Amino acid sequence: GELMLIKVNKTLEVKTKLLNTTEQCAKRCSRNKGLSFTCKAFAYDRVTKRCHWLSFNSLTNGVRKKQDHAFDLYEKKDYVRNCIIGKGADYKGTISVTKSGIQCQAWNSMIPHEH
Repeated sequence: GELMLIKVNKTLEVKTKLLNTTEQCAKRCSRNKGLSFTCKAFAYDRVTKRCHWLSFNSLTNGVRKKQDHAFDLYEKKDYVRNCIIGKGADYKGTISVTKSGIQCQAWNSMIPHEH
């Protein structure tokens, strides 16, 4: 609650629209309905009843947090979770090194190991 994300990196995308409830805002974010990007978070302005869908979250480079009493920030857990469940097939977090500090292999790379 009472937090907004400010993009310092101008290439990050935001879309806004007047909506009556936080629930309507959340539904659009979860479905990515009418968005040209994957919604990773949204902020609902309780004063103006405006939803702000965000292509980024609080862990994204080029983003800073701002205290704002009008906003409630919601972030999709898949994009802020820094743990891997099972084999990690659905992982969308930001960790890119192993526990011992070795850089992870890109999914689309067959080097140094085959899949």
